[in-house]
Amino acid sequence: MKQDLALRALNRAIAIRRPPPGCIHHTDRGSQYCAHDHQKLLRKQVLTPSMSGKGNCYDNSAVESFFKSLKAELVWRRNWQTRRKVEVAIFEYINGFDNPRRKHSALGWKSPVAFEQRAA
Repeated sequence: MKQDLALRALNRAIAIRRPPPGCIHHTDRGSQYCAHDHQKLLRKQVLTPSMSGKGNCYDNSAVESFFKSLKAELVWRRNWQTRRKVEVAIFEYINGFDNPRRKHSALGWKSPVAFEQRAA
């Protein structure tokens, strides 16, 4: 993954979600997340970086499960004409289905939106 893609995704998430200071930003140990510009943006936004432990495959199990579902339920089911169509479909999947409606066992069988609202 390119560093600029990770930065764009983080900037987009910050703009859309407006995380409060101290919010944890968890990633794996990829060079794009260790990069100076990525860490600088986290400091600027007062976000707490969290990286998976070296050799610990369980740190990212929730997100790995999410990506498996995303690929199986959306990405692999169609032939995509353009990158933009994939981006829009993924955005709609995440924001129109997974976050507001899908219940997750790791969240006590609540949707991410319901879990976040209750935690706030």
